[in-house]
Amino acid sequence: MSSAQSTIDRRPPSVAHLFLSRVEATPNGEAYRFPVPVDEHAADGAPGAEQWRSLTWAQTAERVTAVAAGLMSLGIGPEDRVALSSSTRMDWIVADLGNMCAGAATTTVYPSTNAEETAFILANSASRAMFAENAAQLAKVVARREELPELRTVILFDAPKGDEETGGLEVLSLAELEQRGAAHLAEHPDAVTKAVEALDREQLATLIYTSGTTGRPKGVRLVHDCWAYEGVAQQESGLLRSDDVQFMWLPLSHVFGKTLISGQIATGHVMAVDGRVDRIIHNLPVIRPTMMASAPRIFEKVYNGIAGKARAQGGAKYKIFLWAAKVARDYARTTQANRIATGQNTAPLGLTIQHTIADKLVYAKIRAAFGGRMRGAVSGSAALAPEIGYFFAGAGVPVLEGYGLTETSAGSTVNREEDYRVGTVGQPLPGTEVRIAEDGEILLKGPGVMRGYHNLPEQTEEVLEADGWFHTGDIGELDGGFLRITDRKKDMFKTSGGKYVAPSEVEGKFKAVCPFVSNILVIGNGRNYCTALIGLDEAVIMPWAAEHGLAGKSYAEVVASPEVNQLIEGFVQRLNGELQRWQTIKKFTLLPRDLDIEHGELTPSLKIKRPVVERTYADAVTEMYAGTVEA
Repeated sequence: MSSAQSTIDRRPPSVAHLFLSRVEATPNGEAYRFPVPVDEHAADGAPGAEQWRSLTWAQTAERVTAVAAGLMSLGIGPEDRVALSSSTRMDWIVADLGNMCAGAATTTVYPSTNAEETAFILANSASRAMFAENAAQLAKVVARREELPELRTVILFDAPKGDEETGGLEVLSLAELEQRGAAHLAEHPDAVTKAVEALDREQLATLIYTSGTTGRPKGVRLVHDCWAYEGVAQQESGLLRSDDVQFMWLPLSHVFGKTLISGQIATGHVMAVDGRVDRIIHNLPVIRPTMMASAPRIFEKVYNGIAGKARAQGGAKYKIFLWAAKVARDYARTTQANRIATGQNTAPLGLTIQHTIADKLVYAKIRAAFGGRMRGAVSGSAALAPEIGYFFAGAGVPVLEGYGLTETSAGSTVNREEDYRVGTVGQPLPGTEVRIAEDGEILLKGPGVMRGYHNLPEQTEEVLEADGWFHTGDIGELDGGFLRITDRKKDMFKTSGGKYVAPSEVEGKFKAVCPFVSNILVIGNGRNYCTALIGLDEAVIMPWAAEHGLAGKSYAEVVASPEVNQLIEGFVQRLNGELQRWQTIKKFTLLPRDLDIEHGELTPSLKIKRPVVERTYADAVTEMYAGTVEA
């Protein structure tokens, strides 16, 4: 048995155990950083200014135990559900750890979820209390109060003003809950310690409702052992290190963000927490992270932004960027191939010299924009276009793709910094098994796999075998121990000519060749040919439009213009040159606005809800197939 495997086998029963052990081991070590507003009356402050504040592990534990004891004072007991609806911020982590240390189970809710679905999640989970970011989240449950008989208390992160409608609910501020907890601990000083000691590894820790691309969300039951395993496995894999500074901006209501909290507690590294997406670019040089996790869309936007800026500068600078981008990809491909063949990260002398020159001219600036210390960026939740991956690898910011689902506590496989392969999602974490079924479906087994869907035994049986193998619904293959995802089983379609098409493969290739694209949906199930609905990146296309006689036009007018359609037509033709005949895009429609969460077209983790998009733009799809005879 390997040392890593033996450590996995010796994992504690819960993250609460991990947390208290971490506090005991490094009480004065820095645990978290987070931004706080600067008092506008302070000598060095100004309205709107902010500064970063730190918490040690001991200081974090003081808040967490107060929250846990506060929940106990409300009558919250083992496995009672406590919902959490907030953007990513320090309070989210404190509340979640407080839940787990009290023995309760966290029901995560995206703050962008509408009132109807929020009520469904709270009712389905029978949540008794709720942490809510602000009055807007409180208003959602008040509006559906009659549907939530179990809900008794709402704890607000942003202190209530006092004039909020409460619908008969007890409303506290987080500070008030912590004060109640301190009073409870004064009478019962070992209450939280005993609650943690009593935790069983098979006890429910979290209900995460799949945002789902179709139908009602399902509550995924993740027990304490899932998170304890994830923490230790991330540590043992070397994905996270004790000296890391990780930038956490991902939504913690999503399993991807939440699993990284477990890894951070296991390793004890510093985590900088700020979920404001519009502050990412600003925060990177301030935080100077060594590690960051993201959905692929962020890397695509960064690449498009770099390319767009170079194009706007024109002339020699744009040519230099195009040359450097090609060198980065060539260098990354070559060194990866040599690493696989010989174990040496080498490239021919000529290419190495070109890479060194390009590094000084272009790549160093890219690394500086990421803070200058990024040893790796983890990408998950959707496929990253390989050409984007090769570019960042060649530029010195390797994007380490990983794979997992809500049903597997997110972390199942991941590329490691010392041996990563672009185009794959890496190797299994210690303790996780992967196999490929006869039909190509990826099956996973390990402690991170869910214990079932909440109150849905039949749907659980459809995906979870009695011996623990979970059916992911994804198609893939293993190559030298590295997993490659080829498509979603349910998303693959067959044309009327009998040819199978993996839409995500075509979509990924288009994102690699077209710097203006934001989202693309390939259509063709049962049709004579493939078409596409394309949303453009407003931040990139609008500057181009202004330079090409379309200044002053709205986004909708720009994408409807002949100039932009001709521009995108050129990229579609480039794409088609890389595809099999039956995969090629014969027609496309540029959408009058990009896809978004607000219109229900994207999940909170930015996956496209294909049925929703096809229904919304049914007329456009019909038009693209007008005049054809279906087989």
